[in-house]
Amino acid sequence: MEISLVLHNIRSLHNVGSIFRTAEGLGVKKIYLTGYTPEPYDIFGKLRKDFQKTALGAEKYVRWEKQKNIFNLIKCLKLEKIQIIALEQSKKSLNLNKFSLGSRTSKSGIALILGNEVRGISKSILKKSGAIIEIPMRGKKESLNVSVVAGIALWELSN
Repeated sequence: MEISLVLHNIRSLHNVGSIFRTAEGLGVKKIYLTGYTPEPYDIFGKLRKDFQKTALGAEKYVRWEKQKNIFNLIKCLKLEKIQIIALEQSKKSLNLNKFSLGSRTSKSGIALILGNEVRGISKSILKKSGAIIEIPMRGKKESLNVSVVAGIALWELSN
């Protein structure tokens, strides 16, 4: 099953670069950068240093594009029969382990949405998602870094 990523309003170039590297290594089909998520290249076409530090060239091998409006992107992906999955802690979220073992319904692939490092994914985006999944936390901290979460979720969903 093909997996795409939607990085929405992620502010850190280090996180974006790290996600690119992990996505490339785990065979992600495409990365969509939405909202104010920064692009790997600046307005002059030069690779950004903070991105380069963590991506280590992954931008050359994984397809990506900038889409300002996430709602337009979601609409287009749904028309392509791609299942939209949000990775967020919510009352409606499913445990990632249980989701990956039997809840996948799309044969056309999935698009996994990852949100802002502090605020996560908005309720309006969660409502547009076909499923909400989360990684259960066992320690005292309530969350993990978005790039770490990307790696865990991609590994689980691709196996």
